Amino acid sequence: MREYFRKIVFLSLFIGAYITPKAQVLPVGTPVLEDYYRRLQLIGQVDSTISFAIRPLSLSALQRANVYDADSSQVYDNSYTSFANGAGKMQVMPVTAQFRYTSAFPTGWNDGGMIPAVGMQSYLSAGIYADYKWLSIQFQPELVLAQNKAYMGFDGQTRESWDLWYSYTNHIDMPERFGKGNYTKLLPGQSSIRVNFDPVSFGLSTENLWWGPGIRNSLLMSNTAPGFPHLTLNTTRPVHTGVGSFEGQLVAGRLSNSGYTPTPLGNPYHYDEFYEAKPDDWRYFSGFIVSYQPKWLTGLSIGASRSFVVNGDDMGSGLGAVLPFFRSGNISQSDNPDGIMTGEQHKKRDEYKSVFARWVMPKGKMEFYVEYGRNDPGWDSRDRFVEMDHSRAYIFGFRKLVPVNESAGEFIDVGLELTQLDRTRTTTVRQSPTWYISDAVPAGYTHLGQALGAGIGPAGSLQSLNIAWVKGLKKLGVQFERQEHQLDFFYDAVAYEGDFRRNWVDISANITGNWDCKNFIFFGNLWFIKALNYQYQLQNGSNNIGAGWWNFKRMDKFNLQANMGVMYRF
Repeated sequence: MREYFRKIVFLSLFIGAYITPKAQVLPVGTPVLEDYYRRLQLIGQVDSTISFAIRPLSLSALQRANVYDADSSQVYDNSYTSFANGAGKMQVMPVTAQFRYTSAFPTGWNDGGMIPAVGMQSYLSAGIYADYKWLSIQFQPELVLAQNKAYMGFDGQTRESWDLWYSYTNHIDMPERFGKGNYTKLLPGQSSIRVNFDPVSFGLSTENLWWGPGIRNSLLMSNTAPGFPHLTLNTTRPVHTGVGSFEGQLVAGRLSNSGYTPTPLGNPYHYDEFYEAKPDDWRYFSGFIVSYQPKWLTGLSIGASRSFVVNGDDMGSGLGAVLPFFRSGNISQSDNPDGIMTGEQHKKRDEYKSVFARWVMPKGKMEFYVEYGRNDPGWDSRDRFVEMDHSRAYIFGFRKLVPVNESAGEFIDVGLELTQLDRTRTTTVRQSPTWYISDAVPAGYTHLGQALGAGIGPAGSLQSLNIAWVKGLKKLGVQFERQEHQLDFFYDAVAYEGDFRRNWVDISANITGNWDCKNFIFFGNLWFIKALNYQYQLQNGSNNIGAGWWNFKRMDKFNLQANMGVMYRF
């Protein structure tokens, strides 16, 4: 077996020495450009075998001379330099600066190194890429500066409600506030070193990853948290075979805690005695994703992903500890079907699974996509089919480009996406863990204090509708959203408080715009958010809004968030 492995490695390196690598990637979350490539696919100008479910996308897949000049609109391109008689190349990556102001309470996700915080926040990114034969290096650090002002967080009125609040927050690393005062963080960002032998790449990276077909959310992997250090083995483009096209990625990495408490300690009315410090330990992440597009169904991609998180001290040894994907059953729960965990039955890993599909129809200039996942996998096939809603989460989306002046690339972009992460009715008879929260791994499914998966967070839900005019990289539009916060906590909390009217729901409208001018790309948006029952609060008594069930004093809060950014492409 070892001899066979040596031959495979030698053959790969030999081939790689004679292939011009195109392993450079478009980082996940690159403003304007990433979504522009997705729109190009809907009108047939990007390979339809790309699933867009495994990102970042590479230059090899997108088939562009410069991944940052998607529409060849740059007036000049001085970013590239060759060396070693043309065998190597070096590129100066774009400089991106983003500025954010949030008025009342933290909100926002899919922003990588930035944090949920109140006040002003700045983000700066720049870098350089180089490759020589089969070796590539990308260095793109990120600097984040946040005012991180104090604001009113959870404010339970009883000892029981604080006990329940900590029963959730003690099992996930998602602090309300990232320390006291200003926040400064220098991150390795979208950096990597890789060995490439097209269509396969192996390397060490801190880049953000995105798994799944969603646009606003993804169940297992998004760019809400900063990228974490990981080893990756992945395809750089769809691999075409006689039965269809394949894409895939295998990842093993290290997750870190934020180091902050769920809420600032020291307030005598917040019952700090319920707080439990998280283990001072790193966490091991392992996961894989695969996507397949049948040869006979053009544009349809189907796939599956699976991931595990375990505390470093509980990881164990051997290949089964490093790559635990092929074990049977749920190794984050008991081996006893009754769900009783005693002694060694209580496993220490947290597991997530999902399946997904995306269908791109260039003739209709539209796409449908869906992702379905479970964080408590079924005991067997019967369980999986009989109780499909047990511990489930899902994402469903649709997008359509309506031609306005197609020859000029002018369209109306209409999109709808629904995300649901809360527990279902099976919880009344069968324990169902909350997504991203874990008894086995107290820091949960997070890195540096933010969720690895859907940005709406544990047990959230989101309904999103956007309508925009687009022409090339230019975009002007509006977006409307309804977001429910932590529904599992809410429905448990009302057992103590006895009031089902306290659900915290955000209703928001967003004005967004992108504009390119020569080598510059400008982007920004303005969010108007009305939080109904902010932090699950209400006060009984009339405030002249009518009688009956909704007759109580409203404890709502208005939030304004303004984002403005610019990218300069050399």
